Amino acid sequence: MSSPRIIAGKARGIRLKDVPGDITRPITDRVKEALFNIFGADIQDAVFLDLFGGTGSVGIEALSRGAQLVRFIDLNRAAITVIKGNLKTTHLEEKAQVIQSDAFAYLKSRPDQVFDYVYIAPPQYKNLWLQALDILDQNHDWLGEDSWVIAQIDPVEYQEKSFIHFTEFDQRRYGSTILVFYQSISTEIKRS
Repeated sequence: MSSPRIIAGKARGIRLKDVPGDITRPITDRVKEALFNIFGADIQDAVFLDLFGGTGSVGIEALSRGAQLVRFIDLNRAAITVIKGNLKTTHLEEKAQVIQSDAFAYLKSRPDQVFDYVYIAPPQYKNLWLQALDILDQNHDWLGEDSWVIAQIDPVEYQEKSFIHFTEFDQRRYGSTILVFYQSISTEIKRS
């Protein structure tokens, strides 16, 4: 797989560095483009959490397209170094916060920011995405009433599950990737 690139916006066409080894699961350009087509213009001025940041490709794409702030969380030191380098290469570091932390410990901490979008793309086949969703459901002050949570998983990992503070409203499959979309319950009630 070639290194990820920024598809649109200020940093369009810039190739990003990969994290060495096989600790990350890069998103393909096709999936990333589909994701941001779904977000549309709503990504502009949005506050975005890129959990399990990896190369930073998704969060940097959000910044390139006009997000107000992106916070990247990853435990791996090599990933943090790559995210910082990719932000510098794209000249988007001013609106980014890069935190080396365990994603689960971070989600359990006291919320200091409300995010419009929370993107969860953990290592595969360990049900880490469900664990992250469970913690986020228990500590839901990270989310506003119109927030979306998006999980990037392999189709074999998918399990239907109910949460108290958000509900699944869509999923899209792109080959060996599914994007599962959740929205705050209050949003769902207002649209009913």
